[in-house]
Amino acid sequence: MGVVGAGKTTVGSLLAQKLGWRFADADDFHSVANVEKIRRGIPLDDSDRAPWLSALRNAILRWNAERQNAVLACSALKRKYREELRVDGVRFVYLKGDFELIEQRLQARAGHFASDSILKSQFEDLEKPADAITVEIDKSPDAIASEIIKKLKSLPVAYSDPAQK
Repeated sequence: MGVVGAGKTTVGSLLAQKLGWRFADADDFHSVANVEKIRRGIPLDDSDRAPWLSALRNAILRWNAERQNAVLACSALKRKYREELRVDGVRFVYLKGDFELIEQRLQARAGHFASDSILKSQFEDLEKPADAITVEIDKSPDAIASEIIKKLKSLPVAYSDPAQK
């Protein structure tokens, strides 16, 4: 979880690959109308996000029912959004970075519908999680993924790690 440009998709897909888990990007669950708003630099409000959060929760419940581990790249900026997504086995990883670093990354990024125009509103909406694994994003994606795996292994809840098989 984190603001636009924090590296959720890059780090999340790398993490899923290292763990042998499924990867999903929450952006793929947005409606066409939401994507268009984001593309135009218009921040989403809670009513825009409600059906999106519901679809994400249903996907998580389905993965749990199928006993499938997954990494879901999702902004989950507010505590109430995380509560909507919190079901058995869900662990949040907060990709933490400062505004200037993320703004530089967004200005160099091409091909994504979100731009740096929504970064300010995302930082305003961000309610930093107290109960998440927090990782600073000033390292390479590989180093960040490795740090997340190390922190996951220290949790009391077991998870499937194909490297341990």
